[in-house]
Amino acid sequence: MKKITPFLFIGIAFIGLIILITSCDSSSDSAVSPQTGLGGSMARFAITGNTLYIVSRQSLEVYNIANGGNPVKAVTKNINVGIETIFPYKNHLFIGATDGMYIYNNLTPDNPTLLTKYTHVQSCDPVVVQGNYAYVTLRGGVVCRNWVAQSSLDVVDISNPGNPQLINSQSMQSPYGLGVSGKRLFVCEGDNGFKVLDISDPQLPVIKHHFTDLASYDVIVKNNRLIITGAKGLFQYLYDEDDNVELLSKIPVL
Repeated sequence: MKKITPFLFIGIAFIGLIILITSCDSSSDSAVSPQTGLGGSMARFAITGNTLYIVSRQSLEVYNIANGGNPVKAVTKNINVGIETIFPYKNHLFIGATDGMYIYNNLTPDNPTLLTKYTHVQSCDPVVVQGNYAYVTLRGGVVCRNWVAQSSLDVVDISNPGNPQLINSQSMQSPYGLGVSGKRLFVCEGDNGFKVLDISDPQLPVIKHHFTDLASYDVIVKNNRLIITGAKGLFQYLYDEDDNVELLSKIPVL
C-alpha cells in the first residue's frame, strides 16, 4: 500500500480542524463577521452562516446548508481559469486567482455579486483581510509564475471594496499561506520557515521573527493559537503579545 503524501495527509487533518473550530466557536467574533468557521488562506471552501462556498479552478459554487444533511445548490458563478482560494470577511468574499483577487459583495449570501477584480502579474495568490487592508502573497518560480523568480507580500487598500489600491509591496522568499490577527501578520514560507510580521502600521508590515526550522504551508489564527501545516505535519502553537511561541501539540507526517 502506498504511503499517503504529506500534503494529502495535512489536507485531511486541516479539514478536521476547520470542522472542529467551526463547531466549537461561540465567541463574539460572529457579531463582527458572518463567517461561521475558520479556514486557512489556501482554503478552497468557506462557510458563512447557512451558506457554503466552494471554488473550483474556474467557478464559485454556492450551496444553502440550512439543512446540513441536505445541501441545496443555489448558484454557480463562472469566474475565470486559475481560481485558487477563498477568504470571507464581513460582507465580502475575497477570491484569490493566478491573475488577481476577485472581490464579491456577499450581502445576499445565496447570490454573491462581483464588485471588482484587483489585477496583478500572474502568480499564486492566497489572500487574508483585516479592517481596510488585504494581504496577498505572490510566489514566483512555480507553475503559475515560473518565468518570474521574485516573490512578494502585497498590501492592498480595500477601504473602497469596489476600487482596491496597491499601497505596499515587499520581497519574500517563497510565500504560501498567511494569517492575520490584531497587530500580527503570519506568513508561511514553505521550506524557508515561518515569519511573524508586525502590522501596528497595517500599511507597512515589519518582520519581527523568522522561525527557519518550522517548514510551513498554511496557518489558521484563532484566540492566540496558530494551527500550522507543513511538510513535517500539523502543529498547534500558543502565542502572546510579546511574540512568545509555545508548542502545544503536533500530528507528524510518518
